[in-house]
Parts: sequence; structure tokens; C-alpha cells
Amino acid sequence: MKHKTPIICSLLSLSLVLAFFLVRNSFSPNPSIDDQNSTETSSPPTKPTLPDPIYTTGPKSVDGIGKFYQDREIAHVMGHRGIKWLERPEREFEESPTRAIDFIDLKESDVIADIGAGSGYYSLRLGMKHPEAKVIAVDIEKEMIGFLEQRIAQLSAENVSTHLGTIEGINLPPDSIDAALMVDSYHEFSHPYEMMSSIVSALRPGGRVFLLEYRAEDPTVPIKLLHKMTQAQAKKEMALVGLEWEKTLDDLPWQHFMVFRKP
Repeated sequence: MKHKTPIICSLLSLSLVLAFFLVRNSFSPNPSIDDQNSTETSSPPTKPTLPDPIYTTGPKSVDGIGKFYQDREIAHVMGHRGIKWLERPEREFEESPTRAIDFIDLKESDVIADIGAGSGYYSLRLGMKHPEAKVIAVDIEKEMIGFLEQRIAQLSAENVSTHLGTIEGINLPPDSIDAALMVDSYHEFSHPYEMMSSIVSALRPGGRVFLLEYRAEDPTVPIKLLHKMTQAQAKKEMALVGLEWEKTLDDLPWQHFMVFRKP
């Protein structure tokens, strides 16, 4: 018996070890799969599906260019010949731009780009209301830029600057602005997808787009049809470049005031 005891102990120890591994493997037939399943993985956000082709052509209406984006015909650009319309005295009564500017909340360090700034009607008023912020007035016409630079000098608006863009982009560095403003100009962009993509690139994460467009849902708004947009159409087009709708304010006489955000 003295010789058998060590052997029995060894066999018992071996049995315990084998039992341990059998029990462990019964809970995890394939440890690598269990480890993989126990780790939560997040898939990247799904990119919006782009139309193919992005643009189509069709019969040209009186106020359009015969080029369509998301079933919307793009309107003619008003251009520098419309400066008198932009600066008309009755604009405050008709559109309440002062109220619209009150909706644009900016921090002192913010940089906002006014896209399609035209005569600078909004750019200059924003600059005066937010003297510590920086306003970049972007337009594609040198005539508009020249007019606006004269106005900046007359008013000594040192926090307002001009920037010449193109029909396909604003040409500002990535992550360089906190907000973008478009007032009754987006519907005239001949390359809206490219232009909005450049704006999204220039926006910092969390940056906002303030989009003002005449309400196409309201037949009493006395503006030509192609120079108006529905809220649904605007949401659809902004989603294609990855912008998320945040809210719409309909407290203005003629316009939607829509806010979108870059995730």
C-alpha cells in the first residue's frame, strides 16, 4: 500500500486537471469565437446613396437652366445686376432679415461663411452684430466682391472679409469654419452637390448650415417658383452630403429658416 498511494494521488491529480479542461471547453468550444462575440463592434455610418447620374437635363423653363438635381430644376443666377433688388429698402418689411440674423447665434471665436453673399446685405449686418466673430463673404462674381469690398471699407467692418469662390466650391480649407449661411442663393447653384460637399468639408465637426429659402409650399409668397424651395426638398438634398436636419423656424414672412448640422 505504501507504494500504491503516490500512484493513486498522481492519477487523482491528473483526473482533476482533465476534468477542469473538459468543463472549460464545454462552455467555450471555440475560445476565439467567444472572444470575438464578446467584443462589441460598431460599423461605420452608412454614406448617403448618390444618384447616378447626379444631374439630368430636360426642357428648360423660363427661369431655369434646364439642369435638374433631385428632380428640381436649377434656377438662373440673378448676378450683380440684381444688387438693387438685394439692397431694396422694403426688404426689411418683406423678409425681416433683422429677425433672421437674431436666429443666428454665434460665439465670439466663431467663423461663419456667407455663401452667395452678393452685395453683403447679411454679411455686413452679421459682422456688426457679432464684432468678435469672423464673417467670410463668399461669392463667385468679381463684381459682387468689388461692391462688397467698397462697403466693408465704408463701414470699417474689419471682421468681414471677402473670398472668391467658384461654381463648384467655396475653396476654403477643411475644418476652417463653424457655420455657413445661404440666403436665397442655394437654389441657383449650378453644381449644388459639389458646392455643398465643399461647404461640408470646410465645416468643423458639429458645424451648422443656416439655409434660408423662399417657401414653395406657400403660394402667397410672391416669388417665382424656381426661386422657391420646399422644406422636404431641402432636407433631401442636404442629406446627400451628410448633413443632418436640426430644426426649421417658420417665423419669417416669406422664408424657411432651416438649420442643418455636420455630425
